[in-house]
Amino acid sequence: MLVHDELDRLAIAHLDCDAFYASVEKRDRPELRDRPVIVGGGKRGVVTTACYIARLYGVGSAQPMFKALKACPDAVVIKPAFDKYKTESARIFGAVRELTPLVQTLSLDEAWIDLAGTERLNGGPPALQLARLQKRIEDETGLTVSIGLAPNRFLAKLASELDKPRGFSVIGAAEAVGVLAPRPVTALPGVGPVFGKTLRSDGYATIGDLAAADPRELIRRYGEHGLRLHDLAHARDHRRVDPEQDRKGMSAETTFNDDLSEADALEAELWPLCEKLAAKARRDGVASRVIVLKLRRTDFKIVTRRTTLAEPVQTARALFAAGRAMLKPELGRPYRLIGIGMADVRDAEDAPAALFDSAESRNLKTETAIDRLRDKFGRNVVVAGRALKR
Repeated sequence: MLVHDELDRLAIAHLDCDAFYASVEKRDRPELRDRPVIVGGGKRGVVTTACYIARLYGVGSAQPMFKALKACPDAVVIKPAFDKYKTESARIFGAVRELTPLVQTLSLDEAWIDLAGTERLNGGPPALQLARLQKRIEDETGLTVSIGLAPNRFLAKLASELDKPRGFSVIGAAEAVGVLAPRPVTALPGVGPVFGKTLRSDGYATIGDLAAADPRELIRRYGEHGLRLHDLAHARDHRRVDPEQDRKGMSAETTFNDDLSEADALEAELWPLCEKLAAKARRDGVASRVIVLKLRRTDFKIVTRRTTLAEPVQTARALFAAGRAMLKPELGRPYRLIGIGMADVRDAEDAPAALFDSAESRNLKTETAIDRLRDKFGRNVVVAGRALKR
């Protein structure tokens, strides 16, 4: 039984499907129930999802397949079946939307939910509704989910990760700062390994260190991002659950080991991001006319530029051409991060006819063929000459 002083007053939740792709495969193949399962792209690909048994061996998402199989040689490797995963995702979040329209999905397997004001409509406080929902999803789909309940989005997502799989965790406002304090700074959103190393070298090893810091000093060191870190360390997150942000944009970015300033070096980092983003757009069946370039300077200030194209695109070549054009005026100073994004995405089927009768359409045929080859033989079976510069 779940007991918490604030249980009846909390309304923001984060729902995360447990090892989603691998769980779908295990459900459909019961003989794999007690076997380590990896969903991924073959020996030369990467891990998309690993079941919890495989994770015990050190297998993790985005890990090169050869490393995963070295760690867990007995694993069963299954190629992703995204159509099947989309169907199951629709079933799960269809049930969620029966409780409230305030659902903001992050991906096929996770979303934030705002259940404020739904008590009378759904016959109980949010905690009770979510417990019922968790059981309903498992009964109807054979899949499990973990849920975090908290006063805001940041804490709800953190809570959902505390007791997986099949977890239900609560972080209240009164305890939040204490819960956060001993955790490493990399537990904060937006703090990856490289930035985490910078924070530690500056004397901020834990979230508690950031909470105790003078916010003016954090702003001096890290710009606007420093103020965001201070707010998160104090469990402050004012973002609302916004269904309009569902698939509103998508992006890919990378942080460099060393600062880069030369055009060739930055473009060499940009190209694989364009390939990654374009492949995801094609897989999800979306396209966009609005392309966004993101750069982070050495003082941690972020530079963003956007351009609107004549037609929606979903190819790496189109993304790279747009990104390179936006990058050119920004050259001349060092950067520590580059990213490429698509804003205001739409279903590719709804795109105007020009998408299918242009240079983009010809590139799309080529890149779609490359997708099929890579799915069958591994990512390195076809490598663009530009990628070799990296």
